[in-house]
Amino acid sequence: MSTSEMKSRVVNEKVLVLERIFHAPQDLVFQMFKEADHLKHWWGPAGWELPVCHVDFRNGGSWHYCMKCVDRNQGDFYGMESWGKVIYKKIIEPETIIYTDYFSDAEGTIDETMPSSEITLEFIDIGNGQTKLVNHAEYVSAEALQKVMDMGMLQGITETWDRLEERLNY
Repeated sequence: MSTSEMKSRVVNEKVLVLERIFHAPQDLVFQMFKEADHLKHWWGPAGWELPVCHVDFRNGGSWHYCMKCVDRNQGDFYGMESWGKVIYKKIIEPETIIYTDYFSDAEGTIDETMPSSEITLEFIDIGNGQTKLVNHAEYVSAEALQKVMDMGMLQGITETWDRLEERLNY
């Protein structure tokens, strides 16, 4: 698997597992997920920015953010905002981040009508300054997973991880 390839697989209909190798050390890849100054530069698909990014990176802490489409070529998406909120459950630096991922509004109120997911990120040192990132996302049902897939989540995370790779090589 080259660094530009992401492997994805659906497990038992409600779990999506994504994997990708980055040419960067484990501690650096982990750091990209814990600091707002880094997240602002790569989180979100191509053509989207993070104008709001508040991170309280600790067990029980949260991350509240807004992704905004700034690419006029994306048609109806241009100007759209997508708010999210993460509640961190367990952090083992630099190996694991476990959190619940929600859609939210600008005030941070969780949108109960949208699917949430339980995420486990594993940062695996595979030697030679490379890190395998494994994202294990579990949804409440197969329908919830399908809903986010239909929204283009797989393309969005692929583009997001492309931007992470660019940031790591910056």
